[in-house]
Amino acid sequence: MDWTLGLGLLVTATVSALGALMAVASISDRLGRQRASIFAESGIGAVFLFDGDTLIDSTPTARAILSSSQTGGGPWARLMAFLVPHIPDLESRIAELARDGAVSVLSDPGRGDPLMVHAELRGGLVRICLSDPKTDGRTASVDHMALRANTEDLGLLRDMIARAPILTWREDGAGAVIWANKSYLDCASATLEPGQETSWPLPRLFERTASLQGVAGQRQTLSARGDPAVWYDLFSSAEKEGRLLYALPANAAVQAEGALRDFMQTLTKTFAHLPIGLAIFDQHRKLQLFNPALLDLTGLPVDFLSLRPSLISVLDALRDRNMIPEPKNYRSWRQQLVELEKAAASGLYEETWNLPDGQTYRVVGRPHPNGALALMIEDVSTEMLRTRRYRAELELGQAVVDEMDEAITVFAPSGHLVMCNAAYARLWGHDPAGTLDDSTVRSLSSHWRALSAPGALWSEVEDFVATVGDRQSWRAETRLLDGRMVACRFAPLAGGATLAAFCPLPPKTGQTRVTDSHKRRSA
Repeated sequence: MDWTLGLGLLVTATVSALGALMAVASISDRLGRQRASIFAESGIGAVFLFDGDTLIDSTPTARAILSSSQTGGGPWARLMAFLVPHIPDLESRIAELARDGAVSVLSDPGRGDPLMVHAELRGGLVRICLSDPKTDGRTASVDHMALRANTEDLGLLRDMIARAPILTWREDGAGAVIWANKSYLDCASATLEPGQETSWPLPRLFERTASLQGVAGQRQTLSARGDPAVWYDLFSSAEKEGRLLYALPANAAVQAEGALRDFMQTLTKTFAHLPIGLAIFDQHRKLQLFNPALLDLTGLPVDFLSLRPSLISVLDALRDRNMIPEPKNYRSWRQQLVELEKAAASGLYEETWNLPDGQTYRVVGRPHPNGALALMIEDVSTEMLRTRRYRAELELGQAVVDEMDEAITVFAPSGHLVMCNAAYARLWGHDPAGTLDDSTVRSLSSHWRALSAPGALWSEVEDFVATVGDRQSWRAETRLLDGRMVACRFAPLAGGATLAAFCPLPPKTGQTRVTDSHKRRSA
């Protein structure tokens, strides 16, 4: 009985174990089928699953290929950057999947090792598989595909460094050149004597002092056999056990800087002979250039201007020397300085400074490219004195002709009125010099014609003023509408000008008696 119970328990345990094993096998089989789905293929090489441009799933090899790509963008862009150099029309072939369902493309034999790309459409998703034809159609291993992607990138980088026109080399901690690109080696070969060859260690082309400093902008020359010296800018970056250095050609920059220096020297020599004081400020309003005339006009010391002071400091120094008109208070003075800078920067500043010692300066501010500003100071004291004297002479001459009893007008060769006196205004009843109208001989002759008896006199006057060449003075008489007789005199003046003078004639006595007797007889 006990033996039967034990046997039953054994059978029961065995059946339970078999059921558990079958359940585990079923689950394992289900999991195996799930791993074989398109979403979890991990052991069959480089496989990508895309929904449009979005990566849904990928194998480790595929992820290694994407991570090795140096191209920016999403997974689709990085994958195309890896495949298109081997298969240029790949994107157009993949675009035909909606019609064909699947496509297999072999890379161009002239573009490196062969590569097979198989793309198919599964449930609206694009599955792309990469394989190597050398494996007889089998998908490539994980290590092989990742190594191939890295090798291609490494080859591309090596080719770029070798073809770069920039000299690139590495130095160890002791300063020995342990690696160099093709440009460096070509320059090293050019510096060797005939018959010599490049040997190890690699020759040093530049002084080590500059490479050790690590300061950007270190500039040195390199001379080859029979060739002119070439300038290079050196740049370096520290590494764990040495330095990585670059030498950029700088001949163009050196020539441009030399041309700029020559140009500045030419400008300086030219400005040195100008009688106008010149001060040029940069975009930060710091003095960059001035000429000797500025020192003579302002009295500013050379050592002060050599320190490159600001525009405000220069104007303050001028104020301390009474070289600028003094404002009513210092606050308004500072405001004037600010407005001076703004106005000059916009090309609007031009002012005459009347100084306390009687000198007169004309100050002009002009903007220049890149925010620079030029101030020009000119001593116009003599010019202003000459102008004042000229104005005084004009005023004196006008006062003289105003005291004359004869009415006088003067016309320019163009026929415009340039002068008339007070007697003219009294005789003809208007003063053209006191109005802003542009009076001409034609407009004045119309006025004269309206106030005098009809005749051809005024037309002859217009023709006489307009005549060019030799002219003779002549006289005439006319009668005004109020009965007065006026003697007219017309004479040529220097420079083609014309004088027209009018003088009222007193009434004749005989004519007056006749008129009176006639009146009496009529009565």
